[in-house]
Amino acid sequence: MWKYEKKLQYPVNIKNPNPKYAQIIITQYGGPDGEASAALRYLTQRYGQPYNEVKATLTDIGTEELAHMEMICAMVHQLTRNLTPEEINASGFAPYFVDHTNGVYQIAASGIPWTATYYQSKGDVITDLHEDLAAEQKARVTYDNLLRLIDDPDITEPLKFLREREIVHYQRFGEALRLTTDRLDCNNFYAFNPGFDK
Repeated sequence: MWKYEKKLQYPVNIKNPNPKYAQIIITQYGGPDGEASAALRYLTQRYGQPYNEVKATLTDIGTEELAHMEMICAMVHQLTRNLTPEEINASGFAPYFVDHTNGVYQIAASGIPWTATYYQSKGDVITDLHEDLAAEQKARVTYDNLLRLIDDPDITEPLKFLREREIVHYQRFGEALRLTTDRLDCNNFYAFNPGFDK
């Protein structure tokens, strides 16, 4: 199903470690609107979709979200590598470090671990696509918030790329919703029937 390319979708080359930034960026890995939730949401929802085009959209975007998870993990890893005990304590990174050392763990910026309750798969094509549209907007807002707080271009450039992809995903889900409603409406003789709508 997948062909893995051994490179990131967008390069991540952070020169200056910064555990404070890592603590907020990690929310896009394990937070409520992060990439892990997005990937699982879409790859799970595809099984309940009646239209092959919608299944394909969910598979494509879900797969891309896995690549975004990889980028976020690379950023968090690069931001926390080679820290001294003094840097760990001064930055407030000590509680995370004690539990996970420099491992990347699915957690929100608030400190709450990832949970499957962050996403939904209802099996209803309209419900799920609205969930997806909202999820992409929430992820975009989270990237907007990160970009307001971070001023290192080594970090902001990959974040801008990820933000742009959220907008593209939103557009693709909008197209999937239009396709779906068009098909559902064509089966509803009362939706746009001039003989009944006088």
